[in-house]
Amino acid sequence: MSRVGRSPIPVPGGVTVTLDGGVVTVAGPQGSLTRSLPGAITIRQEDSTLLVERPDDQRQNRALHGLTRSLVANMVTGVTAGFSKDLEIVGVGYRAVAKGPSSLELALGFSHPVTVEAPEGVVFEVPSQTRIVVKGIDKEKVGQVAADIRKLRKPEPYKGKGIRYAGERVIRKAGKAAK
Repeated sequence: MSRVGRSPIPVPGGVTVTLDGGVVTVAGPQGSLTRSLPGAITIRQEDSTLLVERPDDQRQNRALHGLTRSLVANMVTGVTAGFSKDLEIVGVGYRAVAKGPSSLELALGFSHPVTVEAPEGVVFEVPSQTRIVVKGIDKEKVGQVAADIRKLRKPEPYKGKGIRYAGERVIRKAGKAAK
């Protein structure tokens, strides 16, 4: 039995979970998320907890059991607290400017500024010119948008310039002067 899939998902007060066949809808103070369940995985609600169950021990169902539990738990966390990813910009002349809550303009050493538009449900914050905070209720979207921004100028190994996650360690190379 999957250790992750076996554990119940606590549903806090103010969050409503609607189970409609193979579709789960979670609504809370931050917003609402909907997801269709994969395969034969079912969800059962008991009091203020959700239980994810699989029909048998086939390989596919075992794989989807823990995954489904994690996805639904992330939905519950998203509509209550939300998710955020912090990005740091390192480099002379590299900076970010917020153009409203869903648009970002980046100067990354190219001949032109790069504009990034946020998908629905994702918001940008720029506390300083070298920090970007990506926020939203859907963990997948927040992580994907942060990865797409990082991909615009990955941290390079010689000077460490580029966009990195907050706290990310960039392994530096010595360069050709060192022997």
